[in-house]
Amino acid sequence: MYQAKANTQITLTQARHDASTIFLAKVFNWMAIGLGITGVVAWFTASSGLAMRLVASPVFMILIVAELGMVFFLSARISKIQAGTATGLFLGYALLNGLTLSMIFLAYTSSSIASTFFITAGMFGAMAIYGLVTKRDLSGLGSFLFMGLVGIIIASIVNIFLKSSSLYWVISLLGVFIFVGLTAYDVQKIKKIGEDGIMEQGDEMVKKGAIMGALTLYLDFINLFLMLLRFFGGSRS
Repeated sequence: MYQAKANTQITLTQARHDASTIFLAKVFNWMAIGLGITGVVAWFTASSGLAMRLVASPVFMILIVAELGMVFFLSARISKIQAGTATGLFLGYALLNGLTLSMIFLAYTSSSIASTFFITAGMFGAMAIYGLVTKRDLSGLGSFLFMGLVGIIIASIVNIFLKSSSLYWVISLLGVFIFVGLTAYDVQKIKKIGEDGIMEQGDEMVKKGAIMGALTLYLDFINLFLMLLRFFGGSRS
């Protein structure tokens, strides 16, 4: 009897692990697609000369506002919209972000952007693995990191007026630590969503969950990349 219970427990544990693995694969696949779209659009926009005209026009600010609106809308309405709509919004956001991120090719050399991307990928991958394998509950760390994120956003806005180079580097350094930590926290959270049975809630729920997970990790990666670019990016000037 006890052996049967033990075998059942092992089977359930393995089933949860397998479900989590499948769900994580979906999340990372969509994240990779989003990053690919952003990278291609950013490179094409910069190499075609459109980036220079875009940055100098009011359209650039419109695109930034549109991006923020899409993220807030997707986060707030994910439970009510269709999976296809969520997917379209995520891909549309990745495309718009590619347009706005094309400006980095105007400020930094292509070689430094490429090298910083690989540095980011290495750090992101290491923290993603940590989030997957650690037995430590990172939920408390997530709350702390979120407060830190709010803090650097406020400090960045203040520094627009102060124009302090010292504060700029402090914000950048803190930003690296915050997004490195958020990567581990978010991966662990997504892993738990997979273990808690989302794969049993139907394709629609799984697709929406994967899109939201992909958006979260996509934002972690992009923001970590931008923070590291401040340290490793070679200026064109």
